[in-house]
Amino acid sequence: MLISRTPFRISFLGGGTDFEPYFEKYGGSVLSTTIDKYCYITLRRLPPMFEYKNQFTYSKIERFNDPDEVEHPVVREALKYLKADHLQINYDADLPARSGLGTSSSFAVGLLNGLHYYKKETVDKMTLAKEAIHLEHELCHEAGGMQDQLAVAFGGLNRINFGSGGYEVRPVDISVTRKEDFHKHLMLFFTGFTHLSGEIALDQSQNISSRLSQLDEMKVLVDEGEKILSGSGNILAFGELLNQNWKLKRTLSGKIATDFVDNAYDSAIEAGAIGGKLLGAGGGGYMLFFVEPDKRECVKKALSNLLYEPFKFEQEGTKIFYMGETDDE
Repeated sequence: MLISRTPFRISFLGGGTDFEPYFEKYGGSVLSTTIDKYCYITLRRLPPMFEYKNQFTYSKIERFNDPDEVEHPVVREALKYLKADHLQINYDADLPARSGLGTSSSFAVGLLNGLHYYKKETVDKMTLAKEAIHLEHELCHEAGGMQDQLAVAFGGLNRINFGSGGYEVRPVDISVTRKEDFHKHLMLFFTGFTHLSGEIALDQSQNISSRLSQLDEMKVLVDEGEKILSGSGNILAFGELLNQNWKLKRTLSGKIATDFVDNAYDSAIEAGAIGGKLLGAGGGGYMLFFVEPDKRECVKKALSNLLYEPFKFEQEGTKIFYMGETDDE
């Protein structure tokens, strides 16, 4: 039996420039970090005495013989892609799915990582990320960007660049004290409802040609954000960048922001937040705010109808969390 553990991510700046129709022509960049909230995939060989050959347990239980019988598209296509069989697969997570933290890509990366290890195959993190992109976009036909798979595979605080020639994951050059100070200014809240990111991502993708100026400006904000984190200037300027980024992001699709989200954002700003954003594709999920430490309680009070979620940064990315003895096939 083995357990893969894969973190969720927070995307700060540049989201939208990781959509292939944009970065293939103009190049894209995002600034993101992984956090200490994870999804766990447990894999073990299913003994042959059952009427079914495989079982997948998540919010429901699927028992099947052939992968084509599986309703869950990522599991179905991953098992076919890696030709895996006779498995019991269990999914658990620290936070809800479809909440803007890259949970679906964390699941895809963690599942592929676990399946490779189960088959005694060694793959590097870039390979895992590329396979997860292929799995989600090509095999499952899901719309969206390509930052999540890379972010959760590698882990850490990174600038991720996209271009016609491929991807680059580059750790941000930030001191320990600067990173601690940065973390003290971040607050995460759950709106209480999730979203279907595919529909929003598809709408955003279809609008790219008419939103080039906004995307170009969002890409420039990544440069500015990286300079702030790597330098010694006023860290509060990063909050102002988040505010600019949010104003630009909400114009990419009419489905990104809702009245509830706008009201929550305005309440946080009035209470002292410098900037923030809705994470993920939009419509719901988690909201991130940049707040001076002495104003955190005021913001928490103003957003008392939301769930405050403490978190820490993490550095490892996807990993095999536990590896026990396995029976030979």
